[in-house]
Amino acid sequence: MRDRIVALTDNLSRTIVGKEEPIRLVLIALLSGGHALLEDVPGVGKTLLAKSLARSINGRFQRVQCTPDLLPSDVTGTNIWNPNSREFEFLQGPVFANVLLADEINRATPRTQSALLEVMEEKQVTVDGEARRVPQPFFVIATQNPFEYQGTFPLPEAQMDRFTISLSMGYPSADEELTMLQKQLHRVSTDDLEPCISLEEVQELQRLASLVKVTPSLQQYMLDLVRATRTHDDISLGVSPRGTVALQRATQALAFLQERDYAIPDDVKFVAPHVLSHRLIVASGRQPKAIIEKLLRSVTIERELIAA
Repeated sequence: MRDRIVALTDNLSRTIVGKEEPIRLVLIALLSGGHALLEDVPGVGKTLLAKSLARSINGRFQRVQCTPDLLPSDVTGTNIWNPNSREFEFLQGPVFANVLLADEINRATPRTQSALLEVMEEKQVTVDGEARRVPQPFFVIATQNPFEYQGTFPLPEAQMDRFTISLSMGYPSADEELTMLQKQLHRVSTDDLEPCISLEEVQELQRLASLVKVTPSLQQYMLDLVRATRTHDDISLGVSPRGTVALQRATQALAFLQERDYAIPDDVKFVAPHVLSHRLIVASGRQPKAIIEKLLRSVTIERELIAA
């Protein structure tokens, strides 16, 4: 299955120029069975990445443009009356997709944001008392602009905790931006991408990633790191147990992407800032990612892990 991962990465790189790390992080979120939160300014390729991923895995793509007047039923779906059959029929919402892009998610009201809580955790929606499963695999990519707050509704802690990974695309370098302009002349777009992996193969990759070995000592290291966030003076809300599980799953996914059937401390150190930072509530003026980086330097690793 290694060739499938290489093909998927190469396919995404055709439209996403010079963003190896964001692509890797999104694949980590996908293979760990989680979701990704992209926090960045408009125009850096967030939507393009979501569409390219859906195209590459031959999955159904749906986009929700979040606005204050968006209703929960606009996301999950609703029952409508069919006068011909004289009964209610369920009209599916955009969550019935393989890749769902929730664009500018913090512009939706808290009530609408909460419509995603169940489906992101349990892969189902409940409408009028009836639970309906969404297609598998199911992957949410949500975006928000961290520099614009007017007319927005900050995501509650329960919502942030549903995202396995948070990341930023960042501005491209001068050479990368020049390459983007050149590709535009040749009209390289998501429509030019051919599916390179099936949905069934994605699920198999997720299964294989979950089998990556994590030693008890490495689990203890992850636990020590997470528990340190709960006693830090500058953190008022530390990482939840869900975050601990997400850290292990992301660690396994990274090891799998690097062609290993076992995880090492460097895997934890790479994913930890992206898995843990958005789950913290910190004191004013402090940066969550900087705190996690400091904890990574202070939390000790057992000797056998260093030698591994």
